[in-house]
Amino acid sequence: MRVFGASLLAILWALACIEGAISHGDQPLAKIAIHNAKFALHDQASVKASPTVLGLGGQNTEFVTVEFSSPSPSVDDWIGVFSPANFSASTCLPEDIRVTPPLLCSAPIKYQYANYTSPNYKNTGKGSLKLQLINQRSDFSFALFSGGVVNPKLVAVSNSVAFANPNAPVYPRLAQGKAWNEMTVTWTSGYGINDAVPFIEWGLKGGDKVRSPAGTLTFDRRSMCGAPASTVGWRDPGYIHTSFLKELWPNLVYSYKLGHRLFNGTYIWSQQYQFRASPYPGQNSLQRVVIFGDMGKDEADGSNEYNQYQRGSLNTTKQLIEDLKNIDIVFHIGDICYANGYLSQWDQFTAQVESITSTVPYMIASGNHERDWPGTGSFYGNLDSGGECGVLAETMFYVPAENRAKFWYSTDFGMFRFCIADTEHDWREGTEQYRFIEHCLASVDRQKQPWLIFLAHRVLGYSSSSFYAEEGSFAEPMGRDDLQKLWQKYKVDIAMYGHVHNYERTCPIYQNICTNEEKHYYKGTLNGTIHVVAGGGGASLADFTTINTKWSIFKDYDYGFVKLTAFDHSNLLFEYKKSRDGKVYDSFRISRGYRDILACTVDSCPSSTLAS
Repeated sequence: MRVFGASLLAILWALACIEGAISHGDQPLAKIAIHNAKFALHDQASVKASPTVLGLGGQNTEFVTVEFSSPSPSVDDWIGVFSPANFSASTCLPEDIRVTPPLLCSAPIKYQYANYTSPNYKNTGKGSLKLQLINQRSDFSFALFSGGVVNPKLVAVSNSVAFANPNAPVYPRLAQGKAWNEMTVTWTSGYGINDAVPFIEWGLKGGDKVRSPAGTLTFDRRSMCGAPASTVGWRDPGYIHTSFLKELWPNLVYSYKLGHRLFNGTYIWSQQYQFRASPYPGQNSLQRVVIFGDMGKDEADGSNEYNQYQRGSLNTTKQLIEDLKNIDIVFHIGDICYANGYLSQWDQFTAQVESITSTVPYMIASGNHERDWPGTGSFYGNLDSGGECGVLAETMFYVPAENRAKFWYSTDFGMFRFCIADTEHDWREGTEQYRFIEHCLASVDRQKQPWLIFLAHRVLGYSSSSFYAEEGSFAEPMGRDDLQKLWQKYKVDIAMYGHVHNYERTCPIYQNICTNEEKHYYKGTLNGTIHVVAGGGGASLADFTTINTKWSIFKDYDYGFVKLTAFDHSNLLFEYKKSRDGKVYDSFRISRGYRDILACTVDSCPSSTLAS
């Protein structure tokens, strides 16, 4: 730690002089007052990280041992993980020519207190941590700070650590295409179009393989709408590639791997993955769907990235992975990873869910923490996206929308039709999105696809959450004013939401009145729509109101997710499972024939007269 050269001096100079950057939301990385950091390098302090080269066996996740010592230890000393390893301001572009020096290039991607696994650190001045790193297209360094997170003093910086191939293709994300027999594969790499040609090598499992080209997207700091995404939260996103696998045979298993052909003729490959093609619209087969919102991410090494904010997310992820053979498609309906402008967290999230997203389609919806930012066209002018203003969600994941900046779309999966709304854009009658929603609901052939599901992030239907009760609307204000007549007219079976971090199920309901007295086994016509809040994917839980909401059948203040199982055109099973154990805590069945769907209920059929 005694010799670092000009690079370290640049780091120290930046930390000592840097201007503050405003960050927003619940992102605990924002708690680190890096603008208050002071130079306190001590020649008797040290940080050492090993091994220095990761992923020699092709893995993209590996633990690093960080050993450190300080001559003046304290209980609030902490280790920050920085990537790139040189986290100085020397490579930053100033947002304003009057700002000198420029804002800090990169906040730490995670941090942990020095005494986390070394309880005697305060007495001995020596400690160690095991921290998990993922392949994120750059090297890493570890910095020891004293003074806590409010008045940090940089004491020592480690050697750099890197993956054997930082640019390797990683974290594939499957999604349904615009056609029923099309699967898209999106992944991240460090190879731009001037470095290599991206493609997918794929085919029926055990059969001949073909190669399909991939398109490549990226963005720069100017695409961000504000801080921290454009300042201390910025991190180069690398390159995001998407390939379209077409003319798939329903329900057959395909294998694939990600590839890049370098211009020197060398090939870079990922490991091999596999997926099962989606069923044909109307196909009568067993079909299993998982739905949840607001999961976010967490660190397996216990590092204080979110400081208890999303501790349920690892359990949810674990349960889905363990039951993956019984899941055909996943819908994550908004508030994806709560990066809130700290871009490194999107890589962390895609790594956490890779086992799921590489195997089954992972369809997302837009939430407030992906999209909202003042003056950018979002329906809500808050700061929840941390300056991302939808760019990360629209680029990192594919959805079959006509325009991904307008994040509404429909997708068919066998006997299901899903209509996914974008609550961060206006949905009221007369808007473009309202017309889309009506067309999605009206155009489905219910004889072939009897199960009609409406999905959205914010609660447009019903919720007993305390903050909605305080509004007096028990949902998003104006939420169901215009949409409930569409749900009723087109006989939507279930409307499901996130945003509220708990679980709740209503009776079949229309205009605040329960239309069916049954609670667990519905036979025949529902006469209304069942509304479900499934926002307990992982983020901190939300309280219920003490007001007795008569339309609420089941409430749970816990983490969990919903699973729908269509056995055939007449029988659907709904299950709510807790993330901590995967067991079912609420369920109901719907059993009916096509005649029950055709039957008229209140406001579901046009007025008519009998003529002789």
